[in-house]
Amino acid sequence: MRLAGMKDTPLKVPYTELNVNTLLINRLTYLMSSLSNEQQRLVVVCIGTDRSTGDALGPLVGTYLSKYRSPYFEIFGTLDEPVHAMNLDDTLIEINKQIRKPFVIGIDACLGQVSSVGCIQVGSGPVRPGAGVNKDLPPVGDIHMTGIVNVGGFMEYFVLQNTRLQLVIRMSEIIAQSLFTAIAKNVHQSTPAATQE
Repeated sequence: MRLAGMKDTPLKVPYTELNVNTLLINRLTYLMSSLSNEQQRLVVVCIGTDRSTGDALGPLVGTYLSKYRSPYFEIFGTLDEPVHAMNLDDTLIEINKQIRKPFVIGIDACLGQVSSVGCIQVGSGPVRPGAGVNKDLPPVGDIHMTGIVNVGGFMEYFVLQNTRLQLVIRMSEIIAQSLFTAIAKNVHQSTPAATQE
C-alpha cells in the first residue's frame, strides 16, 4: 500500500526540461511499483490517428515502443494499426479477452493552456480519450501518460490538424524511451535475486 502524497498528484514536465527522462522514469517506476507482487501483464494502449498531426502522438509512441521488441509488455496502437474512436471499444474488449489481469498504461495526446503546450503528464488512473474534442469514449488505463500538443478551447479539430510535427515526434520519442526504461527497471526490481547471475 502506498502512502498518499506528492507522488499521487499528476506529474507535468516540459519535454525541453534537461532531466525530463529521469523525472518521467522515476514517476512511472513509482506508479508501477504495485506490479511487483502481482502476476499482471503490462499492456500499453496508444490512442490516436495518423490522419491528424496532433493526434498522431499515441500511434507514434506505439510504433517507437514496438521497435524494442520487448517481451515485457503488449502494445495496442501503432501507425500501422492505430487505436482510435472507431475501434477503441473493440480493442478494450479484445485486451480483456486475451489478457488475464492486464495492467493498462493509456497514452494519448491532449490539448491544454498555452503555457502547458509541450508538457508531458504522468498520473494514476485512466486517460479520457476524446475529451478535448467533446467525444464520449471509454476511459483507458490504470495509469496514463499524455502529451499536451496544442492549445484547447477553440476549434479543436482544426488545432489538432495544425500541430507541429516536430513537437509531436520529439514528445513521442521521450515518452517511449521513458516508458520502456521504467518497465525494464520494474521488471528487474521484481526479479528474485536468486535468479540473477
